[in-house]
Amino acid sequence: MADVIIVGAGPAGLTAGLYAARAGLSAVIYEKELPGGQAGRTDQVENYPGFPQGIGGPELCMAMAEQAQRAGARIEYAGVEEIDCAGRRVRTAQGWDSARQLILALGARPRTLGAAGEERLTGRGVSYCATCDGAFYRQKQVAVIGGGNTAGEEALYLANLGCHVLLVHRRDALRAEQAVAERVLREERIEKLWNSEVAAFEGERALEAMTLKDGRRVEVAAAFVAAGRLPETELVRGQLRLDEQGFILAGEDCRTELPGVFAAGDARRKRLRQIITAAADGAVAASQCL
Repeated sequence: MADVIIVGAGPAGLTAGLYAARAGLSAVIYEKELPGGQAGRTDQVENYPGFPQGIGGPELCMAMAEQAQRAGARIEYAGVEEIDCAGRRVRTAQGWDSARQLILALGARPRTLGAAGEERLTGRGVSYCATCDGAFYRQKQVAVIGGGNTAGEEALYLANLGCHVLLVHRRDALRAEQAVAERVLREERIEKLWNSEVAAFEGERALEAMTLKDGRRVEVAAAFVAAGRLPETELVRGQLRLDEQGFILAGEDCRTELPGVFAAGDARRKRLRQIITAAADGAVAASQCL
């Protein structure tokens, strides 16, 4: 029996494995795909400390995986099909595995629009994180799609980078909190396209324009989809407390209500979801296992 089972090999899970192994604990990380999660699908990461010229997301995540393994953590490339939180065990195609502690680094995926060309141009102008990718498009015309807090905050962030921002929202008013909405409405660099929805993203090698459902074609260098995130918490639903969006309720110490069960990274309810905050969660969760 391992000391710690970690579900997910994104930045949170890999950092948890690194810190657990360095503390002398036996740690097993289960991952259904390649290391990195959403971070591993990001072409270029410019806001992770220590890389002033930026670093490729896959390169950064593979380095994290190598470091965790070098410290002694074991990565099992097997999809977890069932999680028994109370029993601190997981089931893969090879059967059940249990541990003394369980760290859930399940991650979250962006909510997509389902528009034509969206999948093909993701990472080539279509993005789900202005904080991650906005700096590539300083002084250019870009779009933010959505009407909630995230959309408003991302539009303001991009405007501060000197972008002309087209805020595309399917309603005639923002759903964001009043303070955010008022700032957006005052910002002259944010052009509001009310009652509008994206039908398609266009471009050969990179995004060039969007077509709206009313037939208008708008040229943009980038489009930031801010339709929310979907936590990958289906396997723990009914076992742990989740918020209304499905994120795991755990404190800053990453502890859930079940002894020996921790939540780290983007699946935990938190304000900022970035590689660095996921890694921080992983370190904190592992430290709680000692």
